[in-house]
Amino acid sequence: MQIFYLILFLLVNSQSIFGDRLPCQKRLYNTLYSYVCVCNSTYCDTVESVDYEQTDLFYQEYVTSSSGLRLEKFKQKFDSQPSPSSQLNLTIVKSKTYQSIFGFGGAITDSSGFNIYHLSPQSIDNLINSYFSKTGIEYNIIRVPVAGVDFSTRTYTYDDTPNDFNLTKFSLSQEDLEWKIPFIQSALKVSPKQIKLFASAWSAPPWMKTNNDYKGNGTLIGPVGGKYYQTWADYYVKFFKSYENFGLNFWAMTAQNEPTDGNIAKFTFNALGFTPETQADFIVKNLGPKLKEANLGLKIMILDDQRLFLPGWAEQVFSHNPEAKKYVDGIAVHWYLDSLVPPKVLDWTHDKFPDKFIFATEACHALAGLGPAVVLGSFDRAESYVRDIIEDLNHWVTGWTDWNLALDLKGGPNWAGNFVDSPILVNKSSDEFLKQPMFYAMGHFSKFIPEGSVRIDLEAEGLSSSSLAHVAFKNEQNRQIILVLLNKSSQNVTYSINDLESGKFINSMLQAHSFKTIVLFY
Repeated sequence: MQIFYLILFLLVNSQSIFGDRLPCQKRLYNTLYSYVCVCNSTYCDTVESVDYEQTDLFYQEYVTSSSGLRLEKFKQKFDSQPSPSSQLNLTIVKSKTYQSIFGFGGAITDSSGFNIYHLSPQSIDNLINSYFSKTGIEYNIIRVPVAGVDFSTRTYTYDDTPNDFNLTKFSLSQEDLEWKIPFIQSALKVSPKQIKLFASAWSAPPWMKTNNDYKGNGTLIGPVGGKYYQTWADYYVKFFKSYENFGLNFWAMTAQNEPTDGNIAKFTFNALGFTPETQADFIVKNLGPKLKEANLGLKIMILDDQRLFLPGWAEQVFSHNPEAKKYVDGIAVHWYLDSLVPPKVLDWTHDKFPDKFIFATEACHALAGLGPAVVLGSFDRAESYVRDIIEDLNHWVTGWTDWNLALDLKGGPNWAGNFVDSPILVNKSSDEFLKQPMFYAMGHFSKFIPEGSVRIDLEAEGLSSSSLAHVAFKNEQNRQIILVLLNKSSQNVTYSINDLESGKFINSMLQAHSFKTIVLFY
């Protein structure tokens, strides 16, 4: 009955609902979960863009819910005063600003490429449009692994010829040439935004490492600054120059994916170990000067690991070798183990190093041993994404990057058996792909909070619950205020929003187990 009244409320108060969008083709796999949206070579749902008509009278909201809404657009009238019965009261304070945003996106791993390019050309186009085009969720960030990772079908690097210190045998792989590069080029063609590429490496060639293996406990051979470290820096430059030959220029790189992994005995997939001290010295003695010499204009991010290492990792990098500060631009974090440490560590890190941005570079659900890899239609996983993104953004993080852009129905392929979930799952036998609720969770941020948006203060009074979360931004270019609200509880929540400067109010309801993006103009 609650859903009936919610639909009636929206019909009465909305100027329009569906517009020109193609709706989700729903498929329910398990009644315990929500729906997936099915796309193929002839059909794929789309998302309506924000419109610019009568913005003084109407605001726009996009809703995703466990009951089946997927980025559904509603155009609503402003109210002249707040509702006295609202459970949650939010006040927009546009004059109080925080960090600027880089964007949102995901990683084109080998496994993503493998799955995507086993679809028909028409289905591939629909998938790329879903992620990057104006009718999709408009990602503007792509993470590009440097050679093989666990989400590859094999172990490899770009130069597995022992003792090739001059890297004469260096070459991009089939995975780059047939999957990753064509995918990025296609994304660039359909995107209305400027896409930012950043790179991360998992393992150096085994012959450069102390354990002579792609995985396990291993570091580069010899002292930092020595020939193995220099060859590793040269290897990075070769990678970037090789991609430049295809017209692809990178915005940034991380100094190493999860540098702590390579210090763990019997670690099960591609890794290379660094400590904060060796990472600092590698950047100062090898990587930083080499990138500067190559005139690549790249931003360097340290850590690229769990936030539980903050602020200590950054403190140790910059105290051990203060010269690292002139090369390092940012600090990269992953979402794994976030529950073990409060987001306050991000604030502490920002306060200590306000000139170094913090950027979230990896997240996914269902690490080995922590539940099923793939759960078709899981809304809880979508809520976890929204919760983590809002939490990060409220603590100085400048963007958020998902892990694999597309996996198969088992959560792979993965040569190490480390299967996980993904916002898009590919069923190559039926030439279709399934959009999980996580896909729409990402879209609530990526489509509406463009690069350059600035977080603003959002004061909250009334109902306080760990099931509720909210964040606000302003986009000065389009004169928009953007809010994202989450309700993880099983009860509807009424709220009022007060835009102090305009004197306009929004009185509405946040459905149980739902999230929404609200766009208003100023």
